[in-house]
Amino acid sequence: MIEKIPLSVAIITKNEADNLPDCLKSIDFAEQVVVVDSGSTDDTVKIASEFGCEVFIEPWRGFGLQKQFALDKCRNKWILVLDADERIPSETAIIIKGIVSDASESVAGYSFPRKNYFQGRWIRHSGWWPDRVVRLFQKDRGQMSPAKVHESIVVNGPVRELDVPIEHYTESRLSQILLKIDHYSTLAAQEAFDQGRKASVWSAALRASLTFLQDYFLKLGVLDGAQGFTLAITDSVNKFFKYAKLAELNRQAKLNRHGR
Repeated sequence: MIEKIPLSVAIITKNEADNLPDCLKSIDFAEQVVVVDSGSTDDTVKIASEFGCEVFIEPWRGFGLQKQFALDKCRNKWILVLDADERIPSETAIIIKGIVSDASESVAGYSFPRKNYFQGRWIRHSGWWPDRVVRLFQKDRGQMSPAKVHESIVVNGPVRELDVPIEHYTESRLSQILLKIDHYSTLAAQEAFDQGRKASVWSAALRASLTFLQDYFLKLGVLDGAQGFTLAITDSVNKFFKYAKLAELNRQAKLNRHGR
């Protein structure tokens, strides 16, 4: 039997049957695993139940609010937030176990460097390493930001940087990446619009061009081979559509104000 530690893990899912088993295997030391699913049509819920997770079905609220719902279901003092396509390697598990087992631990939260695996290669540049993220924190000292996209954990207190990584097996299929770009750029454009920001198709094109130059040359994506080039392209396309969609929202709002 694997010894469990008083740690809660929070995961949100939708159609993650391919990713979820390896994610759950990597956190088999956690006493509680909360999976909040937003309407999977594959075996995600079945897999989570078979692994002994506490599964909740919840309509989609946006990334930040959905993850906060998962946090609210966690019972332990320490919470680890993961995505279904992430893994905790053995060396990281050892450090997490030590932190959770230390009753005198006063640090509010911990950040990890995230290793991103894309199209058969660990990405070492392109702004994708070390890709530091806060994921482990004390329940009463952290919460999710309410952002619809690019949500983050807000910790009240000191956050310590760890050297052990979280592994991220990011989506590599271009067809799925395009779908994600469409979805994420829509959310980001709406969020920017709600904040009163403006854009034009020309500023969108400029931002996209600068993003490619930054990712591929300044952040040395050129050293990541074909994968680095692909990431720079997809990042710039995402940036273009975010601001082009924002410009579209601006135009529509202007037409509505003039009664057209």
